[in-house]
Amino acid sequence: MTMSSKFLVERFYNEVWNNADDDVAREILTTDFRFRGSLGPEHRGQEGFIEYMRSIHTALANYTCVIEDLVITEDRVAARMTFKGLHQASFFGVEATGREVAWVGTAFFRMRDDRISELWVLGDIDSVKQQLGIVPGDL
Repeated sequence: MTMSSKFLVERFYNEVWNNADDDVAREILTTDFRFRGSLGPEHRGQEGFIEYMRSIHTALANYTCVIEDLVITEDRVAARMTFKGLHQASFFGVEATGREVAWVGTAFFRMRDDRISELWVLGDIDSVKQQLGIVPGDL
């Protein structure tokens, strides 16, 4: 692989997610990119992912993904992550609280042809709901 998997994942979080850069997303994701985030259903294609990313940035101002740890093979990467943002719009059905929410998660990437072809994310959604004041059983 010409472009390292580590470099792709770092660009994915630092440029695509943290800066909401659609152009970089289109550059580093395959056209048939498959994304399953912990906050919603599976999305396919670059535009499906970009729409999802935009919805998260709408709900959470200054949304940031911090890479805590990476495990890398030739065509796969696993990342331990911290996600955070300022709750500024409806999120999980809760109107803006103005508070920062943060949670941890893991992300599993698959690479193909020097691009990211698949991503599956598992995050601590219960923690997010607790921070938003959702009582277990409400949603």
